[in-house]
Amino acid sequence: MEPYHMTLHLIPSETALILIDFQLGTLAFPLTPYDSDGLIATGQRLGSAFAEADATIFTVNVAFSDDGGDRLKQPLDIPMMLPDGAFPPEWSRLTPEIANLPGAKRITKRHWSAFFGTELDIQLRRRGISTVVIGGICTNFGVESTARDAWQHGYNVVIAEDACSSIGEGSHEFAITRTLPRVSRIRKSDAIRVALA
Repeated sequence: MEPYHMTLHLIPSETALILIDFQLGTLAFPLTPYDSDGLIATGQRLGSAFAEADATIFTVNVAFSDDGGDRLKQPLDIPMMLPDGAFPPEWSRLTPEIANLPGAKRITKRHWSAFFGTELDIQLRRRGISTVVIGGICTNFGVESTARDAWQHGYNVVIAEDACSSIGEGSHEFAITRTLPRVSRIRKSDAIRVALA
C-alpha cells in the first residue's frame, strides 16, 4: 500500500520540518530499511530545501539529566534500547549535517513524542504553522508518536517516508502502511521538496 495519490502543496510560511532524533546514539542503531548514512543525507537535503524556502525547521533530540531522574522507569516486557545509567557524552548530540541546518530550532524531549512535555506546540502555533513534515528515528516510535500528537493537536501531518527508519524487520513498513496513513499523508522527500517549491 502506497498512499501517494493526493496532490501535495505546501506553503513555506505555514509549514515546518521536524527531524526526530538524528543523534549519534540512535544513528548507531541497526536501522532498516534506510541506513544511517542514507538517512542523514536525505534529512540534510530535505532540511536544506526548507531553509532555501525560508520555512521553519525544528531538530529534536532525546536526552536526560545526568542523574537519570527524568527518565521513565516503569516495568516493561521489552526494555527500551537506551543505555543503562548515565548516557555517554555524545549519545544525544545531533549529527552535524542536521545540527547545522540554517535557522533550525532545537527541541529536547524525554519521551517518544516531540510534543509531550516540550514547547513544540507553542513554538509552532506562534509561528502560524498549520502543517508539519516529520522524519527521523524510529519510524514506529519517535516519528509515529510525534505524528499522532501533531494530528491530535490539529496539524496537517506529512511523513517523509525515506527520511525515516527503524529497528526490527518490518517495523518501518508497518508504521508507513498501516498506522501513519490514518493520521498523515506519506510522501517521499523528493515529492515534499517539489511541493514546498
